[in-house]
Amino acid sequence: MEPLIVLVAVTLIILVAGAAGIRRLRPWPVALRGGLAAMFMLTGSVHFVYLRSELIRMVPPVLPYPDLIVTITGILEWAGAIGLLWRPMVLWASGGLSLLLIVMFPANLYIAMNGLATSPEDALVPRTLMQIVFLSASLAVWNYYLRHRSARKYGGKVGHSNN
Repeated sequence: MEPLIVLVAVTLIILVAGAAGIRRLRPWPVALRGGLAAMFMLTGSVHFVYLRSELIRMVPPVLPYPDLIVTITGILEWAGAIGLLWRPMVLWASGGLSLLLIVMFPANLYIAMNGLATSPEDALVPRTLMQIVFLSASLAVWNYYLRHRSARKYGGKVGHSNN
């Protein structure tokens, strides 16, 4: 639940800052990028501290080296979070994080279906709904910047140039 709270709270804070006059923070994709970046910094961090052993147990037994998988996915989440904040990398970061969410979803199914859930939000329905929200947010950013890039490339209307 914490990742969802971070995503929503940081996105709203950035939207409010934009509405209060910080022009660079005004466009909704900038706010969503910030919320996603904060969320993935949090989720990437727990791959190394606090929930590491729980995440290793989430890796389906058919996959080798679960501790290495957890380390790699944590690094990828951090890299994606940083990429979301660096405008030239937004497309790669949002696309990569979307793919990562899809690839990691079987681990969520595994814990829900095998009685390994340690909290109510780890159950299949809440976990799936949260993953849908996270994936929708990352795909919304990817889609916006893909269209934005295409419009700029082909001389169409771009809107805000600094988002």
